[in-house]
Amino acid sequence: MFPKGLIVTQAPARTDILATAREQVLERGEGLSEAQVLEVLRLDDDRLEELLALAHDVRMKWCGPEVEVEGIISLKTGGCPEDCHFCSQSGLFQSPVRAAWLDIPSLVEAAKQTAKSGASEFCIVAAVRGPDARLLAQVAAGIEAIRNEVDIQIACSLGMLTQEQVDQLAAMGVHRYNHNLETSKSHFPNVVTTHTWEERWDTLRMVRAAGMEVCCGGILGMGESLEQRAEFAANLAELEPDEVPLNFLNPRPGTPFGDLEVLPASEALKSVAAFRLALPRTILRFAGGREITLGDLGAKQGILGGINAVIVGNYLTTLGRPAEQDLDLLGELQMPIKALNSTL
Repeated sequence: MFPKGLIVTQAPARTDILATAREQVLERGEGLSEAQVLEVLRLDDDRLEELLALAHDVRMKWCGPEVEVEGIISLKTGGCPEDCHFCSQSGLFQSPVRAAWLDIPSLVEAAKQTAKSGASEFCIVAAVRGPDARLLAQVAAGIEAIRNEVDIQIACSLGMLTQEQVDQLAAMGVHRYNHNLETSKSHFPNVVTTHTWEERWDTLRMVRAAGMEVCCGGILGMGESLEQRAEFAANLAELEPDEVPLNFLNPRPGTPFGDLEVLPASEALKSVAAFRLALPRTILRFAGGREITLGDLGAKQGILGGINAVIVGNYLTTLGRPAEQDLDLLGELQMPIKALNSTL
């Protein structure tokens, strides 16, 4: 019993974050804020199925059922002067990857094989701080040779750019440029020390201004806190990229992050859904590390939990799933592959 005359007030019940997300994101198309993403990331695992279902509903409403398929190839592998702690292509680490260049005929053949998988996008990647004149000349020759034989969109990922280089790539007809922020602004100095987060941001700003689509994502599981993961989602929402590739750390021997533990599958799936709720209209692409982090079942859950694009085949220095497996899975889930003519 309370003393007579004492007025007792109860604190208002806390609104459930998934109920909030359903009204805010699914109904209105407004992405979750950083604080709201953190609430999602902190959900108990017994809410995972409900979370993934909501993320899937958001993807279907604001992006549709189509899945964009992409293949990637490394034009210049290894020997990079940067110290990205997750990357076995850094020339500063004792990793087994050695510097190598791919010739133009091999580049064209890779593009042909990618197109045969039904992919609409082929990305030329180079392990560099930024492209020099030799690399840009090789890219230009490669793009011309591919266009002569393959009907496919061409993207590039060549590191940090100057305004002149951005203009050159735009003139070559590059459809989309990938340059990942990798992680949140606050965590970045723990991941890379040879350049800054702001330098990457400046490249992305110039790419967008030049009329190319912006592809920007990162790697989850690099020792970041849940708060920093939510911060990263907010960083990306501010950037408003056309595509966000989500990678999961696959610890590589010889790198500073080689001994980190693989992200638990439930945490990875929770992150996929949270990023979808933060970026309801964005192409959200499964990229590296999903095989070791999620396995076959997790891949299916991710595609039914917000993902609407995949990289098929192998990655830059690690093996992926055979393209046929991913394509069969999309067929099983009745997810049509995005046709090239719809991207032109």
